[in-house]
Amino acid sequence: MELGKGQKIPLNENFLTIKFERPTSALEIDTAAFLTQANGKVAADEDFVFYGNARHHSGAVTHNDDDSIDISLDKVPRHVERISLTATIYDADKRKQNFSMIRDARLRIFGTRGEIATFPLENFSVETAIVLGEVYRYKGAWKFNATGAGFSGGLAALCNNFGIEVSDVAPTPPPPPPAPPKPKINTQREKPRREKITIPPPPESAPPKKVELRKGQKVSLVKRGSSLGEIVINLNWNQPPQKSGLFSRFANKGIDLDLACLFELRDGTIGAIQALGNHFGELKYPPYIALDGDDRTGEVAAGETIRVNGKYADKIRRILIFTFIYSGAANWEEAKGVVTVNCPGSPELIVRMDEYGSKKRTCAIALLENVGGTFSVEKVVEFFDDSEQMDRAFDWGLRWTSGRKN
Repeated sequence: MELGKGQKIPLNENFLTIKFERPTSALEIDTAAFLTQANGKVAADEDFVFYGNARHHSGAVTHNDDDSIDISLDKVPRHVERISLTATIYDADKRKQNFSMIRDARLRIFGTRGEIATFPLENFSVETAIVLGEVYRYKGAWKFNATGAGFSGGLAALCNNFGIEVSDVAPTPPPPPPAPPKPKINTQREKPRREKITIPPPPESAPPKKVELRKGQKVSLVKRGSSLGEIVINLNWNQPPQKSGLFSRFANKGIDLDLACLFELRDGTIGAIQALGNHFGELKYPPYIALDGDDRTGEVAAGETIRVNGKYADKIRRILIFTFIYSGAANWEEAKGVVTVNCPGSPELIVRMDEYGSKKRTCAIALLENVGGTFSVEKVVEFFDDSEQMDRAFDWGLRWTSGRKN
């Protein structure tokens, strides 16, 4: 089975071998696994498995000499909800290397009876680290999520996201008499001891101000400090030109295009935020997502806006941004919908609804998934007859009934 980004499959075998493969390349690639709790963080440094800590104490995860990773699902400790598999470029900043220099890379998943699936990895640019995929618990069973989310900042950025402390500079010994050094994780290849990671900070570079996403492309929001800032998701669209003359009163009176989202929290809570039914959400309380209002005309300059409280990002598993035509003809080409995603410290992400011809009235626009305490944003732009059909396609599990606005 060949997987696409964001595709999820059940895992029906207890033992897996997962391998990152690419054609011969001068780039040195290191793989690793982060065993995280429900909050997306490791419980201790020992839950970071890599070439310097090659075997988890439970025996559940082993890093092999060929950079493949073995996982025994029946040995995974109870506190571990997710195993994030990653790849980084060794010394990428000094060597001025990134994943755009690698072509035809793929992740391969093997069970005891042979290959289960393969996941092509492509469309990377400045990234020096990738979350390749995630093995996670879902309703008592194990599943695999083909993530393919890229980061800048290499191993240090990944470690910070998953709760591993990374020092910016190498520690200097105190004056005599020297104090005994604390045990730390060491990432130097020639001395694979478990020491705290010491990695030089990446060079400062100004991120692009705007990034227009291609369909299927994922870009991760930048996490600065201990939490994300407020994420602002905005929808704007155009009204079709109004007809005039004798038959104008029979012509299309315009489109009422509504911005909405499905959400899933880490505690399993699911729901929808939308004007239909007055489900406007809450920012300071669960689900930590709120819809500002309802623009029924398309003429309000600010459009419609959903806000996500970044302080509580660890409590949110995923968000599906979608829109539906409440009234008016299904003319997506004339509406020319555009969704923007803004988060402090990250470039503005632009998602254009640039696929037309569909008479379906609901469109899934973008998928935000929690990866190590931040969100990857993927352009989806896929059309459905209604919200219930879209719900089934993304495996959400809500029950839908007909409704109307007040």
